[in-house]
Amino acid sequence: MSETWIILGASSSMARNFTRRLAEEGHALILTGRDKDDLARLSADCLARGAAHCESFMIDARDAKSFTPIISKAGLVDGTLSCAMFIGSMPDQSEIDADPSLIDGVIADSFTGPARFLQLLAPLMEERGSGTIVGVGSVAGDRGRLGNYVYGAAKAGFATYLSGLRNRMGREGVHVMTVKPGPVDTAMTWGLGKQPFMTTPEGVSNDIFKGLRKKRNVVYTAGIWWLVMMVIRNIPEPIFKKMSI
Repeated sequence: MSETWIILGASSSMARNFTRRLAEEGHALILTGRDKDDLARLSADCLARGAAHCESFMIDARDAKSFTPIISKAGLVDGTLSCAMFIGSMPDQSEIDADPSLIDGVIADSFTGPARFLQLLAPLMEERGSGTIVGVGSVAGDRGRLGNYVYGAAKAGFATYLSGLRNRMGREGVHVMTVKPGPVDTAMTWGLGKQPFMTTPEGVSNDIFKGLRKKRNVVYTAGIWWLVMMVIRNIPEPIFKKMSI
């Protein structure tokens, strides 16, 4: 059955692959991002792949005023409404240590901006009594670690928010799924070198679709990160604080 999907951060590598698959299934799409030209190209590509309809809007997670036209458009949509969120930013931790003002942007991009958007969208989905929210977090949010603890804190906050939203929306027929990728071969990780258990945007998309079919609440991608993070979460703090992982 066709539905309308709002994609936040549609130009990212992970979102692009996911969005194309939605287009091939014939869904209508509302694409959002910060690169107008790239959104136009992606929109044309999705229409060519079979999307029922496709519109694009500019969005800035740090500017709530940019949410208004998207929410207004969503209110006019007939039928099932769903949303997938792929936005976030991850400066190097050393850059944040040198300039703590960068924290504000990381938190806004990776937590408070997406959460504020979903707070505006949630009543529209509850009215319909259907739909899905896919919130892309990170394994970095499972425990604060030396190399990315500010980014991890933002994603931990977003994961907790999604857990509460799942508790609220599930009562109204809306499914909320949290996605926790490990390292993904995208522009965000290109400067980090080869990472353990690294996956691809295609791999993330596959895992998201599998999770949607099975109505998963939380999905780790690649799947092995569920086991890895379970071990990391259970390392006693006196030992963990001396580790560099």
